Amino acid sequence: MKFLDQAKIYVKAGDGGSGSASFRREKFIEFGGPDGGDGGDGGSIVFVASKNLNTLIDFRYQQHFKAERGENGKGKKKTGKSGKDLILKVPVGTQIFEEDNNSLIEDLTKSEQKIIIANGGKGGLGNVRFKSSTNRAPKKTTEGIKGENFWVWLQLKVIADIGIIGMPNSGKSSLLSVLTSAKPKIANYPFTTINPNLGVTHYDNKEFTLADIPGLIEGAHEGIGLGDKFLRHIERCKSILHLIDITNNNLLESYSKVRKELFKYSKKLLKKNEIIVFNKIDMVNEDEINKKLNIFKKKIKKEIFTISTLKQEGLNSLKKNLLSYVH
Repeated sequence: MKFLDQAKIYVKAGDGGSGSASFRREKFIEFGGPDGGDGGDGGSIVFVASKNLNTLIDFRYQQHFKAERGENGKGKKKTGKSGKDLILKVPVGTQIFEEDNNSLIEDLTKSEQKIIIANGGKGGLGNVRFKSSTNRAPKKTTEGIKGENFWVWLQLKVIADIGIIGMPNSGKSSLLSVLTSAKPKIANYPFTTINPNLGVTHYDNKEFTLADIPGLIEGAHEGIGLGDKFLRHIERCKSILHLIDITNNNLLESYSKVRKELFKYSKKLLKKNEIIVFNKIDMVNEDEINKKLNIFKKKIKKEIFTISTLKQEGLNSLKKNLLSYVH
């Protein structure tokens, strides 16, 4: 399924039905009084977060959503039927913004969390409501109130325990595929991943989710390349797995470039727990691996893991350690 993480839609709550100007018309009752009922309320637009969805793709093909209007009132003091609420299901992690795409209305971070985004209009009053001692046969009624209507932006921020980041071609998609049951598109060219991919991995009877975030390059925070539209997904992750291609000639430079883009986008990202993993150790001899690790560790005082996604080496040790970052 194609991943879509942003959509602009128009929502229109139902209008309230109008009140009825009805009078009793019954045999043997010469002066039938007013009996016009009220109009029904219009339906509202309701967003509900669903854990079974992971994309906003449904909102690409339909952009206008309208709830039912309330029925008009009827004689015999019958109130019109209220319009049904329109329930719109969105993935957990969806944010709803006003039309400016900047003012946040609601952040749906929990399954089954809901919000009434547009209220239906109240039904109008029937003429029976205006009967008084001085006006025994009122013809006055009121129309139903219009339902709220406006444009909103939906933005999806992936919610995962660990976000896998790194330069293009560092092997993020391959790592996700061997750690989880996810089947991301994998190929040997920059920006292999054009959409974030999610997967669930299991270890020691526990599970946690990983997100493969598209490769970052210089200027990503300004939208260069695939840019800042994917950086926002990292905000949701509890920890970051920074994957680095060990065949790279300058590991420190590669590491620093990605960290710099995180910093420029949001300083908060640098405060997240970081797991550093060197990939593709099957392509380098042991002496070179040790040499590169020693140089790197002199500058970066953090624990480092070495793996090969191709040969599937070091993955169990990595899973065990990842578990400590999420539980």
